This record gives sequence, structure tokens and C-alpha cells, in this order.
Amino acid sequence: MTTPSRRHSLVLLVVPALAATLLSACAPLIVGGAAVGGALVATDRRTSGAQLEDEGIELRAASRIRQNLGERVHVNATSYNRVVLLTGEVPTPQDKALVEQVVSRVDNVRSIINELGVSGNTSLTSRSSDALITGKVKALMVDAKDLFANSFKVVTERGVVYLMGVVTQREATRGTEVARSVSGVQKVVRAFEIISEDELQRLQTQPPKPAPGASGPTRP
Repeated sequence: MTTPSRRHSLVLLVVPALAATLLSACAPLIVGGAAVGGALVATDRRTSGAQLEDEGIELRAASRIRQNLGERVHVNATSYNRVVLLTGEVPTPQDKALVEQVVSRVDNVRSIINELGVSGNTSLTSRSSDALITGKVKALMVDAKDLFANSFKVVTERGVVYLMGVVTQREATRGTEVARSVSGVQKVVRAFEIISEDELQRLQTQPPKPAPGASGPTRP
């Protein structure tokens, strides 16, 4: 799995909804420092340029998947800091591999987490349930006083909640607890970039960086 250019660790952890044991499918979490006090400001920790880049990756990935596989697959490509999470369903293992190959050729993609299921496409009822779960997880994160809600990307597929973001170990653990508490969640898969509490402090004090080619102040 690709290591980010910053001194962070990209981790993929699968957490059963009712289990206390965390099963690591990649690297172990880096233990952060002391908890950060003070008021918490909900903000995206990516630069504005990275956010725009992720939007572009998602659009190009969706377009190329349609061009190469048509309507026989149901695939969602979610990009966070140029790490692309693939969720949904494909009819064959060959299609699963093909989707990954197609997305890997999209400009600026750093790495891919392929969580596609080999099965028939989910029903509208199932997708509506997933959307409801996502909404509940996000709402609970907003209500939590010890989390930066906008630092988490939440995706739900077939009752599995995927969490992405640039977070400390403390935040990763707390965010997982929040997601696991929602009714209907089968398990939680974490794909975080782990930073230390000191790095978090620096991120909070740094002014936002404008997107390449942008002029003037950057909107939050």
C-alpha cells in the first residue's frame, strides 16, 4: 500500500459492528500524543487544491468506468487525498480487477482501496438504507464535541461503513465508536491517514493554502 509523502500512515482497518477487536489489513495505527483541548472547528484538513483534485479524480474515474464497463456494474469511486476507495458491486472477479485497472490510470491517483463486492447490484431499498446510515453517522459526528466532523469522509455500502480522513489515533478510535453505534451497521472499515496530535495542532494553526492558480483568500 502506498505511503503518503507526508509523515503519515495510511491504514485500512476492518471493525465488526459488535466486536471490540480491531483487525488490521495494512499497517498498525500510530499512537498520537495527548488529546487536543479547546474549541473544535469543523474543517476539511485537505488543502483546497487537494479537494479540487479529489473531485476531479472522482469525475474522471466515474466516466472511465462507464466507458469500459457500461451499466453492468454499480461502482462508487470516492477520492480522499488522492486515495480512491472503490465500493459497490460487479458481476465477476475479472470486472473487479478491471475497474481497479481503469481507475489506476486516472491522473493523480496515489493508491486504490478495492472494496468492490462480486455480486448482483443492490436494490434501491438497500441503497436508501445505506444513505440513511451515512446520514446518521455524519449527524452523530457533528453532535460529538470531541470530533472534527468535516475531517471524516463517510461512505456506506451494504451496511458496511467506510471512514476516510486525516485524523489522529484518538479521533480514529472515537469516530469508529460513533459509526458502530448506528443501527444497521454491519461493520466499519477504516482507511485513515494517521497523524500525531502535534501535527494536528500545526494543521489547526496554519492558514488555508489556496488552490494552484487561485488568487485572493480561499473560502473555508
